[in-house]
Amino acid sequence: MNTKKIITGEDYLQSLRGRNLQVYLMGERVIEPVDHPMLRPSANAMAKTYDLALQEPELASVISPMTGKMVNRFLHIANNVEEVVMQNQMQRRLGQLTGTCFQRCVGMDAINALFSVTYEIDMKHDTPYHARLKQFIAEMQMNNYVIGGAMTDVKGDRSKSPSGQADPDLFVHVSRRTKEGVYIRGAKAHQTGCINSHWLIVMPTQRLAPEEVDYAIVGALPVDAPGITYILGRQSCDTRSLEGGEIDLGNAAFSGLEALVVFEDAFIPNEMIFMNGETEFAAMLVERFTSFHRRSYVCKSGVGDVLIGAAATIAEYNGVERASHIRDKLVEMTHLNETIYATGIAASYQSHATPSGAFQCDELLANVCKQQVTRITYEMARLAQDLAGGLLVTLPSEADFRSHEVGPLLEKYLKGREDVPAEYRIRILRLIENLTLGRNAVGYLTESLHGAGSPQAQRIQIQRQMDLEFKQQLAKRLAGIEQVES
Repeated sequence: MNTKKIITGEDYLQSLRGRNLQVYLMGERVIEPVDHPMLRPSANAMAKTYDLALQEPELASVISPMTGKMVNRFLHIANNVEEVVMQNQMQRRLGQLTGTCFQRCVGMDAINALFSVTYEIDMKHDTPYHARLKQFIAEMQMNNYVIGGAMTDVKGDRSKSPSGQADPDLFVHVSRRTKEGVYIRGAKAHQTGCINSHWLIVMPTQRLAPEEVDYAIVGALPVDAPGITYILGRQSCDTRSLEGGEIDLGNAAFSGLEALVVFEDAFIPNEMIFMNGETEFAAMLVERFTSFHRRSYVCKSGVGDVLIGAAATIAEYNGVERASHIRDKLVEMTHLNETIYATGIAASYQSHATPSGAFQCDELLANVCKQQVTRITYEMARLAQDLAGGLLVTLPSEADFRSHEVGPLLEKYLKGREDVPAEYRIRILRLIENLTLGRNAVGYLTESLHGAGSPQAQRIQIQRQMDLEFKQQLAKRLAGIEQVES
């Protein structure tokens, strides 16, 4: 790994080279993922998290109590309500600047959840996890590394527990223990930005039974550690980046990235282990992490800002921006988008202190935020496609547009308003396609549905926290039922 401290986005991109990762895409090993045309846009999106810290330091940087120095907010433990809120404001801004998943929230949410959980494990078991974690975070801050969080196991037969699976590797677990540390086996699915990270933190994916001690493992290891293989997922329209040109990409600069991460006896040294068999704390970690991460989906409001802008622009290019039904659809998109942001920011504003001193966002509102995201993004995509019109999915290719034979015909017949070049109209249509059907629909739509847990996972948490008994007492008191019952 490049040991030079990372400051700029360009420094970050350089830090990804020469790591000898075991990365596979479409059946072939990729030696330098950062230079692969299908993968570079995802690294560009991550690089934006570095540049934003320089361009808007009050938003994306903060003084760390651990080092006394200014650090990237993605590496900071929130110590008050305002700092939790600032995470959301930074996430929305990055969504606006990239129009995609910038892949860094999972690491921020992981260390913030782990900070409080390791403290409470230590209080009960007199373990050294919290001190180890603080030392690890301080090192990450000093080098300005990206941390990736790995929680989602492949799960196998969902009706069975981790220890009940026919193949134990279907949940990540300790395969061997030594005096120096542990070896792990298994796989983590849907891992956003994993090869664009410098370190991975592996965590259990669900509550565990007392006997499932080997599955209760939390530890950090570098992404280029021996025994790790990355198999990258396909994305809609991803090979357009191999065709040359840029218009058909819609968003040529930025995209997300996901992979299946396979651990085959990968080693985690003792000093990087933050939970090791304390099964009763697995559920606490999962709930705190997912609360942070579900609230982090306010980033979709930033991407939504881009989609609203694209929808308004295509209406303008079509010459219909003054029509009342067009304005009403843009109002509805804005209303929906701000609803996502409002629930997420409310969860952050209602944060509370944990025994560790770190602040935890409101779990009920965090789950409400994510539940909104599972629905609202799809309705916004429908409205954007409505405003775009059928040309969204019948556009000829950029190669046709550049052709001497048919290019002039497209320039003539695909023009909307007389004063707007046909190319502008095509470009904005391709951006809407990218966000609602193409590469970045992965992050804006399906990730919004299943990321940080599928919709039912949020509904279960909402059910647990809705406190019906308290609400019934309120109603009974006003109805005079308490007096009658007494």
